[in-house]
Amino acid sequence: MENFSLPPEQNNPSEKARQSERGYKLFKKAFVFFLVLFLIGAAFWSGYERGKNSASLATQTESALSPDEAIVLNKNSQDKTIDFGLFWKVWGILKDKYVDRGNLDAHKLLYGAIDGMLSATGDPYTTFFDPQENKEFQEDISGTFDGIGAEMGIKNEILTIIAPLEGMPAEKAGLMAGDKVLKINNQSTVNMSLEEAVSKIRGPKGTEVTLTIFRNGDEESRDITIKRDVIFVKSVRFEMKDNIAYIRVSRFGDDTEKGFREAVQQTLNKKVSGLIIDLRNNPGGFLETAVDMAGLMLSSGKTVVVEESGTGQRKETLARGDDAPLAKLPTVILINEGSASASEILAGALRDNRKDVTLVGKKSFGKGSVQELIPVDHNMSVKITVARWLTPAGHQINTLGITPDVEVNLTRDDLDNKRDPQLDKALEILKTKM
Repeated sequence: MENFSLPPEQNNPSEKARQSERGYKLFKKAFVFFLVLFLIGAAFWSGYERGKNSASLATQTESALSPDEAIVLNKNSQDKTIDFGLFWKVWGILKDKYVDRGNLDAHKLLYGAIDGMLSATGDPYTTFFDPQENKEFQEDISGTFDGIGAEMGIKNEILTIIAPLEGMPAEKAGLMAGDKVLKINNQSTVNMSLEEAVSKIRGPKGTEVTLTIFRNGDEESRDITIKRDVIFVKSVRFEMKDNIAYIRVSRFGDDTEKGFREAVQQTLNKKVSGLIIDLRNNPGGFLETAVDMAGLMLSSGKTVVVEESGTGQRKETLARGDDAPLAKLPTVILINEGSASASEILAGALRDNRKDVTLVGKKSFGKGSVQELIPVDHNMSVKITVARWLTPAGHQINTLGITPDVEVNLTRDDLDNKRDPQLDKALEILKTKM
Protein backbone atom coordinates (compact mmCIF):
# COMPACT_ATOMS: atom_id res chain seq x y z
CA MET A 1 0.00 0.00 0.00
CA GLU A 2 1.31 3.39 -0.88
CA ASN A 3 1.93 5.44 2.10
CA PHE A 4 0.39 8.97 2.14
CA SER A 5 2.03 11.47 4.48
CA LEU A 6 1.38 15.16 5.31
CA PRO A 7 4.02 17.84 4.99
CA PRO A 8 6.16 17.99 8.06
CA GLU A 9 4.68 21.31 9.30
CA GLN A 10 1.17 19.85 9.22
CA ASN A 11 2.20 16.95 11.30
CA ASN A 12 3.51 19.41 13.95
CA PRO A 13 0.71 20.65 16.37
CA SER A 14 2.63 23.69 17.63
CA GLU A 15 3.29 24.89 14.13
CA LYS A 16 -0.38 24.51 13.38
CA ALA A 17 -1.33 26.74 16.35
CA ARG A 18 1.07 29.42 15.26
CA GLN A 19 -0.45 29.52 11.77
CA SER A 20 -3.91 29.81 13.25
CA GLU A 21 -2.85 32.76 15.44
CA ARG A 22 -1.28 34.53 12.47
CA GLY A 23 -4.47 34.13 10.50
CA TYR A 24 -6.57 35.55 13.32
CA LYS A 25 -4.36 38.62 13.66
CA LEU A 26 -4.52 39.21 9.90
CA PHE A 27 -8.31 39.00 9.96
CA LYS A 28 -8.49 41.38 12.91
CA LYS A 29 -6.35 43.98 11.15
CA ALA A 30 -8.43 43.74 8.01
CA PHE A 31 -11.68 44.08 9.99
CA VAL A 32 -10.49 47.20 11.81
CA PHE A 33 -9.28 48.75 8.55
CA PHE A 34 -12.59 48.23 6.80
CA LEU A 35 -14.52 49.41 9.89
CA VAL A 36 -12.56 52.68 10.02
CA LEU A 37 -13.01 53.13 6.29
CA PHE A 38 -16.76 52.60 6.68
CA LEU A 39 -17.06 55.11 9.53
CA ILE A 40 -15.15 57.77 7.59
CA GLY A 41 -17.39 57.28 4.60
CA ALA A 42 -20.53 57.37 6.74
CA ALA A 43 -19.42 60.56 8.48
CA PHE A 44 -18.61 62.22 5.17
CA TRP A 45 -21.98 61.29 3.71
CA SER A 46 -23.85 62.44 6.81
CA GLY A 47 -21.99 65.77 6.83
CA TYR A 48 -22.65 66.27 3.17
CA GLU A 49 -26.38 65.65 3.56
CA ARG A 50 -26.63 67.93 6.62
CA GLY A 51 -24.66 70.68 4.90
CA LYS A 52 -26.86 70.41 1.83
CA ASN A 53 -30.01 70.61 3.96
CA SER A 54 -28.66 73.53 6.01
CA ALA A 55 -27.76 75.47 2.90
CA SER A 56 -31.21 74.85 1.50
CA LEU A 57 -32.83 75.99 4.76
CA ALA A 58 -30.69 79.11 4.93
CA THR A 59 -31.70 79.98 1.38
CA GLN A 60 -35.34 79.52 2.23
CA THR A 61 -35.29 81.57 5.47
CA GLU A 62 -32.71 84.30 4.66
CA SER A 63 -35.34 87.05 4.32
CA ALA A 64 -36.94 86.09 7.64
CA LEU A 65 -33.80 86.39 9.79
CA SER A 66 -34.67 88.18 13.01
CA PRO A 67 -32.50 91.26 13.76
CA ASP A 68 -32.21 90.01 17.34
CA GLU A 69 -30.61 86.79 16.08
CA ALA A 70 -28.39 88.37 13.44
CA ILE A 71 -24.67 88.61 14.09
CA VAL A 72 -23.59 92.07 12.95
CA LEU A 73 -19.99 92.66 11.96
CA ASN A 74 -18.33 96.08 12.38
CA LYS A 75 -21.34 97.36 14.29
CA ASN A 76 -19.33 100.04 16.08
CA SER A 77 -16.96 102.06 13.96
CA GLN A 78 -13.61 102.68 15.59
CA ASP A 79 -13.03 105.84 13.54
CA LYS A 80 -13.33 108.83 15.92
CA THR A 81 -11.77 111.35 13.57
CA ILE A 82 -13.62 114.63 12.92
CA ASP A 83 -12.39 116.11 9.67
CA PHE A 84 -13.00 119.86 9.58
CA GLY A 85 -11.98 119.71 5.96
CA LEU A 86 -15.65 118.88 5.31
CA PHE A 87 -16.67 122.29 6.65
CA TRP A 88 -14.23 124.12 4.43
CA LYS A 89 -15.21 121.99 1.45
CA VAL A 90 -18.87 123.01 1.83
CA TRP A 91 -17.77 126.62 2.43
CA GLY A 92 -15.91 126.53 -0.88
CA ILE A 93 -18.82 124.93 -2.75
CA LEU A 94 -21.19 127.57 -1.39
CA LYS A 95 -19.09 130.56 -2.38
CA ASP A 96 -18.35 129.07 -5.81
CA LYS A 97 -21.76 127.66 -6.72
CA TYR A 98 -24.46 129.59 -4.83
CA VAL A 99 -26.69 131.50 -7.22
CA ASP A 100 -26.48 134.78 -5.23
CA ARG A 101 -22.90 134.27 -4.05
CA GLY A 102 -22.18 137.96 -4.59
CA ASN A 103 -24.56 138.75 -1.71
CA LEU A 104 -23.06 136.27 0.75
CA ASP A 105 -21.77 137.73 4.03
CA ALA A 106 -18.89 135.71 5.48
CA HIS A 107 -19.64 136.98 9.00
CA LYS A 108 -23.24 135.77 8.80
CA LEU A 109 -22.08 132.41 7.44
CA LEU A 110 -19.71 132.00 10.39
CA TYR A 111 -22.34 133.06 12.95
CA GLY A 112 -24.85 130.70 11.34
CA ALA A 113 -22.39 127.81 11.53
CA ILE A 114 -21.79 128.44 15.24
CA ASP A 115 -25.55 128.74 15.79
CA GLY A 116 -26.06 125.41 14.07
CA MET A 117 -23.40 123.70 16.19
CA LEU A 118 -25.00 124.88 19.42
CA SER A 119 -28.50 124.06 18.16
CA ALA A 120 -27.34 120.49 17.52
CA THR A 121 -27.14 120.01 21.31
CA GLY A 122 -30.94 120.02 21.36
CA ASP A 123 -30.86 122.49 24.27
CA PRO A 124 -32.78 125.71 23.46
CA TYR A 125 -30.85 127.61 26.15
CA THR A 126 -27.41 126.90 24.71
CA THR A 127 -27.10 129.75 22.22
CA PHE A 128 -24.73 132.09 20.43
CA PHE A 129 -25.13 135.87 20.55
CA ASP A 130 -23.78 137.75 17.55
CA PRO A 131 -22.96 141.45 18.11
CA GLN A 132 -26.57 142.64 17.66
CA GLU A 133 -28.10 139.80 19.71
CA ASN A 134 -25.50 140.29 22.43
CA LYS A 135 -26.42 143.98 22.65
CA GLU A 136 -30.13 143.18 22.88
CA PHE A 137 -29.55 140.54 25.55
CA GLN A 138 -27.60 142.98 27.70
CA GLU A 139 -30.38 145.52 27.26
CA ASP A 140 -33.01 143.00 28.35
CA ILE A 141 -31.07 142.22 31.51
CA SER A 142 -30.48 145.89 32.32
CA GLY A 143 -34.10 146.79 31.59
CA THR A 144 -33.16 149.73 29.39
CA PHE A 145 -33.64 149.78 25.61
CA ASP A 146 -35.17 151.75 22.78
CA GLY A 147 -38.64 150.66 21.72
CA ILE A 148 -42.35 151.17 22.37
CA GLY A 149 -42.67 149.71 25.88
CA ALA A 150 -45.06 146.77 25.57
CA GLU A 151 -44.85 143.22 26.85
CA MET A 152 -45.63 140.86 23.97
CA GLY A 153 -46.22 137.18 23.44
CA ILE A 154 -47.59 134.57 21.06
CA LYS A 155 -51.18 133.62 21.94
CA ASN A 156 -53.00 131.07 19.81
CA GLU A 157 -50.21 131.45 17.24
CA ILE A 158 -50.90 135.20 16.95
CA LEU A 159 -48.55 137.98 18.06
CA THR A 160 -50.41 139.65 20.94
CA ILE A 161 -49.91 142.60 23.28
CA ILE A 162 -49.82 141.15 26.79
CA ALA A 163 -49.56 144.52 28.51
CA PRO A 164 -48.47 148.05 27.54
CA LEU A 165 -46.11 149.45 30.16
CA GLU A 166 -47.43 152.34 32.21
CA GLY A 167 -46.44 155.74 30.80
CA MET A 168 -44.58 154.26 27.83
CA PRO A 169 -45.16 155.06 24.08
CA ALA A 170 -47.34 151.97 23.49
CA GLU A 171 -49.81 153.01 26.18
CA LYS A 172 -49.80 156.64 25.04
CA ALA A 173 -50.55 155.53 21.45
CA GLY A 174 -53.59 153.58 22.63
CA LEU A 175 -52.40 149.97 22.56
CA MET A 176 -54.33 147.71 24.92
CA ALA A 177 -53.80 144.28 26.46
CA GLY A 178 -55.11 141.61 24.10
CA ASP A 179 -54.56 143.59 20.90
CA LYS A 180 -53.49 141.27 18.09
CA VAL A 181 -50.58 142.50 15.98
CA LEU A 182 -51.28 141.45 12.39
CA LYS A 183 -48.50 143.43 10.68
CA ILE A 184 -45.33 145.33 11.56
CA ASN A 185 -44.56 148.09 9.05
CA ASN A 186 -46.94 146.35 6.64
CA GLN A 187 -45.14 142.98 6.97
CA SER A 188 -47.37 140.10 8.05
CA THR A 189 -46.61 138.54 11.43
CA VAL A 190 -47.96 135.13 10.39
CA ASN A 191 -45.32 132.48 11.29
CA MET A 192 -43.07 135.24 12.67
CA SER A 193 -41.24 134.27 15.85
CA LEU A 194 -41.52 136.41 18.96
CA GLU A 195 -37.81 137.25 18.81
CA GLU A 196 -38.07 138.41 15.20
CA ALA A 197 -41.17 140.50 15.97
CA VAL A 198 -39.51 142.19 18.95
CA SER A 199 -36.42 142.91 16.84
CA LYS A 200 -38.57 144.62 14.19
CA ILE A 201 -40.57 146.65 16.71
CA ARG A 202 -37.52 147.91 18.57
CA GLY A 203 -35.51 150.73 17.08
CA PRO A 204 -33.68 153.98 17.83
CA LYS A 205 -35.36 156.65 19.90
CA GLY A 206 -37.39 159.08 17.79
CA THR A 207 -38.04 156.67 14.91
CA GLU A 208 -41.53 155.31 14.21
CA VAL A 209 -43.05 151.86 13.79
CA THR A 210 -46.55 151.14 12.48
CA LEU A 211 -48.48 148.19 13.89
CA THR A 212 -51.62 146.83 12.27
CA ILE A 213 -53.86 145.94 15.20
CA PHE A 214 -57.06 143.92 15.50
CA ARG A 215 -59.01 144.36 18.72
CA ASN A 216 -61.80 142.09 19.94
CA GLY A 217 -65.13 143.80 19.24
CA ASP A 218 -63.85 145.72 16.23
CA GLU A 219 -65.07 144.92 12.75
CA GLU A 220 -61.75 145.60 11.04
CA SER A 221 -58.10 146.17 11.81
CA ARG A 222 -56.48 149.56 12.38
CA ASP A 223 -52.98 151.00 11.91
CA ILE A 224 -51.32 152.57 14.94
CA THR A 225 -48.08 154.49 14.46
CA ILE A 226 -45.87 154.72 17.55
CA LYS A 227 -42.76 156.85 18.09
CA ARG A 228 -40.04 154.85 19.82
CA ASP A 229 -38.39 156.13 22.97
CA VAL A 230 -35.95 154.98 25.65
CA ILE A 231 -37.73 152.33 27.71
CA PHE A 232 -36.82 151.72 31.30
CA VAL A 233 -38.50 148.74 32.91
CA LYS A 234 -38.38 148.90 36.70
CA SER A 235 -38.07 145.31 37.87
CA VAL A 236 -39.53 145.79 41.38
CA ARG A 237 -42.77 147.48 42.35
CA PHE A 238 -44.14 147.90 45.88
CA GLU A 239 -47.61 148.73 47.11
CA MET A 240 -49.84 148.08 50.11
CA LYS A 241 -52.99 145.94 49.99
CA ASP A 242 -54.66 146.98 53.25
CA ASN A 243 -52.11 145.80 55.83
CA ILE A 244 -50.42 143.34 53.49
CA ALA A 245 -47.29 144.23 51.50
CA TYR A 246 -47.32 143.45 47.79
CA ILE A 247 -43.98 143.22 45.94
CA ARG A 248 -44.05 142.63 42.19
CA VAL A 249 -40.76 141.32 40.70
CA SER A 250 -40.81 141.28 36.89
CA ARG A 251 -37.28 139.95 36.30
CA PHE A 252 -33.95 139.29 38.06
CA GLY A 253 -31.79 141.97 36.45
CA ASP A 254 -29.16 144.55 37.31
CA ASP A 255 -31.48 146.72 39.37
CA THR A 256 -33.56 143.99 41.03
CA GLU A 257 -31.60 143.38 44.23
CA LYS A 258 -31.45 147.10 45.05
CA GLY A 259 -35.14 147.54 44.27
CA PHE A 260 -36.12 144.52 46.34
CA ARG A 261 -34.13 145.70 49.36
CA GLU A 262 -35.92 149.05 49.13
CA ALA A 263 -39.27 147.24 49.02
CA VAL A 264 -38.27 145.14 52.04
CA GLN A 265 -37.45 148.32 53.97
CA GLN A 266 -40.84 149.78 53.08
CA THR A 267 -42.46 146.53 54.26
CA LEU A 268 -40.68 146.76 57.62
CA ASN A 269 -41.59 150.42 58.00
CA LYS A 270 -45.29 149.63 57.50
CA LYS A 271 -45.29 146.84 60.10
CA VAL A 272 -47.40 144.62 57.88
CA SER A 273 -49.03 141.32 58.85
CA GLY A 274 -48.33 139.47 55.61
CA LEU A 275 -46.36 139.58 52.37
CA ILE A 276 -47.17 138.75 48.73
CA ILE A 277 -44.31 138.31 46.25
CA ASP A 278 -45.61 138.29 42.67
CA LEU A 279 -43.35 136.30 40.32
CA ARG A 280 -45.92 135.79 37.57
CA ASN A 281 -44.52 136.14 34.03
CA ASN A 282 -41.04 136.60 35.47
CA PRO A 283 -38.67 134.80 33.05
CA GLY A 284 -35.73 134.82 35.48
CA GLY A 285 -32.29 136.35 35.11
CA PHE A 286 -29.31 136.42 37.45
CA LEU A 287 -29.03 133.52 39.92
CA GLU A 288 -27.04 135.61 42.40
CA THR A 289 -29.93 138.05 42.60
CA ALA A 290 -32.34 135.25 43.50
CA VAL A 291 -29.94 133.94 46.15
CA ASP A 292 -29.52 137.42 47.69
CA MET A 293 -33.29 137.94 47.75
CA ALA A 294 -33.81 134.54 49.38
CA GLY A 295 -31.31 135.54 52.06
CA LEU A 296 -33.73 138.28 53.19
CA MET A 297 -36.40 135.63 53.84
CA LEU A 298 -34.36 132.61 54.94
CA SER A 299 -32.00 132.35 57.89
CA SER A 300 -28.29 132.02 57.14
CA GLY A 301 -27.15 128.52 56.18
CA LYS A 302 -30.46 127.40 54.72
CA THR A 303 -30.19 125.80 51.28
CA VAL A 304 -31.49 128.04 48.50
CA VAL A 305 -30.83 125.76 45.54
CA VAL A 306 -28.93 122.60 44.61
CA GLU A 307 -26.80 122.59 41.46
CA GLU A 308 -26.44 119.19 39.77
CA SER A 309 -23.67 118.77 37.21
CA GLY A 310 -23.72 116.53 34.16
CA THR A 311 -21.84 113.87 36.16
CA GLY A 312 -24.45 113.88 38.92
CA GLN A 313 -22.37 115.78 41.46
CA ARG A 314 -24.41 118.15 43.62
CA LYS A 315 -23.44 121.49 45.12
CA GLU A 316 -25.62 123.44 47.53
CA THR A 317 -25.93 127.23 47.48
CA LEU A 318 -26.78 128.58 50.91
CA ALA A 319 -28.52 131.71 52.12
CA ARG A 320 -25.98 134.35 53.16
CA GLY A 321 -25.97 136.92 55.94
CA ASP A 322 -27.17 136.85 59.52
CA ASP A 323 -30.16 139.16 59.06
CA ALA A 324 -33.31 137.72 57.47
CA PRO A 325 -35.88 140.44 58.30
CA LEU A 326 -38.78 138.72 56.51
CA ALA A 327 -38.07 135.17 57.72
CA LYS A 328 -41.07 135.06 60.08
CA LEU A 329 -43.59 137.02 58.02
CA PRO A 330 -46.41 134.84 56.55
CA THR A 331 -45.83 134.90 52.79
CA VAL A 332 -47.66 133.96 49.58
CA ILE A 333 -45.74 133.55 46.32
CA LEU A 334 -47.70 134.07 43.09
CA ILE A 335 -46.49 131.97 40.13
CA ASN A 336 -47.83 131.02 36.70
CA GLU A 337 -46.79 129.44 33.41
CA GLY A 338 -44.50 132.43 32.73
CA SER A 339 -42.52 132.05 35.98
CA ALA A 340 -39.19 130.52 35.02
CA SER A 341 -35.59 129.93 36.07
CA ALA A 342 -34.64 132.25 38.96
CA SER A 343 -38.35 132.72 39.76
CA GLU A 344 -38.72 128.97 40.25
CA ILE A 345 -35.55 128.84 42.32
CA LEU A 346 -36.82 131.50 44.71
CA ALA A 347 -40.31 129.98 44.95
CA GLY A 348 -38.92 126.48 45.55
CA ALA A 349 -36.42 127.67 48.15
CA LEU A 350 -39.07 129.45 50.21
CA ARG A 351 -41.58 126.60 50.10
CA ASP A 352 -39.05 123.87 50.94
CA ASN A 353 -37.59 125.79 53.90
CA ARG A 354 -40.63 127.46 55.46
CA LYS A 355 -44.01 126.13 56.58
CA ASP A 356 -45.64 129.57 56.47
CA VAL A 357 -45.07 130.08 52.73
CA THR A 358 -47.88 129.23 50.28
CA LEU A 359 -47.58 129.09 46.48
CA VAL A 360 -50.67 130.27 44.58
CA GLY A 361 -51.46 130.37 40.85
CA LYS A 362 -50.54 127.95 38.07
CA LYS A 363 -47.72 125.48 37.50
CA SER A 364 -44.49 127.26 36.61
CA PHE A 365 -42.64 127.06 33.29
CA GLY A 366 -40.04 124.43 34.19
CA LYS A 367 -36.67 125.95 33.26
CA GLY A 368 -34.38 124.34 35.78
CA SER A 369 -31.10 124.55 33.91
CA VAL A 370 -28.02 126.62 34.64
CA GLN A 371 -26.53 128.84 31.92
CA GLU A 372 -23.12 130.48 31.97
CA LEU A 373 -22.64 133.55 29.77
CA ILE A 374 -19.14 133.39 28.31
CA PRO A 375 -17.68 136.25 26.20
CA VAL A 376 -15.92 134.90 23.10
CA ASP A 377 -15.06 138.27 21.54
CA HIS A 378 -15.36 141.91 22.56
CA ASN A 379 -18.97 142.02 21.35
CA MET A 380 -20.04 138.37 21.10
CA SER A 381 -20.81 135.66 23.64
CA VAL A 382 -22.17 132.16 24.10
CA LYS A 383 -24.70 131.07 26.69
CA ILE A 384 -23.99 127.45 27.67
CA THR A 385 -26.07 125.16 29.87
CA VAL A 386 -23.63 123.84 32.47
CA ALA A 387 -25.87 122.24 35.12
CA ARG A 388 -29.44 121.75 36.37
CA TRP A 389 -31.25 123.20 39.36
CA LEU A 390 -32.96 121.21 42.09
CA THR A 391 -35.02 122.66 44.93
CA PRO A 392 -33.55 122.29 48.46
CA ALA A 393 -35.66 119.14 48.92
CA GLY A 394 -34.10 117.67 45.78
CA HIS A 395 -37.06 118.13 43.44
CA GLN A 396 -36.25 118.46 39.75
CA ILE A 397 -37.38 121.76 38.17
CA ASN A 398 -36.36 121.28 34.55
CA THR A 399 -39.37 120.51 32.29
CA LEU A 400 -41.43 119.63 35.40
CA GLY A 401 -41.90 123.09 36.88
CA ILE A 402 -43.28 123.81 40.34
CA THR A 403 -46.89 123.02 41.17
CA PRO A 404 -48.57 125.63 43.41
CA ASP A 405 -50.11 124.67 46.75
CA VAL A 406 -53.33 126.38 45.68
CA GLU A 407 -54.14 126.36 41.97
CA VAL A 408 -56.15 129.32 40.67
CA ASN A 409 -56.92 130.12 37.02
CA LEU A 410 -56.65 133.57 35.47
CA THR A 411 -58.79 133.81 32.33
CA ARG A 412 -58.84 136.19 29.39
CA ASP A 413 -62.15 137.50 30.66
CA ASP A 414 -60.53 138.23 34.04
CA LEU A 415 -57.80 140.26 32.35
CA ASP A 416 -60.25 142.13 30.11
CA ASN A 417 -62.33 143.09 33.14
CA LYS A 418 -59.30 143.85 35.33
CA ARG A 419 -59.98 141.00 37.75
CA ASP A 420 -57.19 139.06 39.46
CA PRO A 421 -58.53 135.95 41.23
CA GLN A 422 -54.99 134.72 41.93
CA LEU A 423 -54.12 137.88 43.85
CA ASP A 424 -57.51 137.75 45.57
CA LYS A 425 -56.77 134.21 46.78
CA ALA A 426 -53.36 135.30 48.10
CA LEU A 427 -54.97 138.09 50.11
CA GLU A 428 -57.60 135.68 51.42
CA ILE A 429 -54.99 133.18 52.61
CA LEU A 430 -52.95 135.81 54.45
CA LYS A 431 -55.99 137.35 56.12
CA THR A 432 -56.91 133.97 57.62
CA LYS A 433 -53.45 133.86 59.27
CA MET A 434 -53.77 137.21 61.02
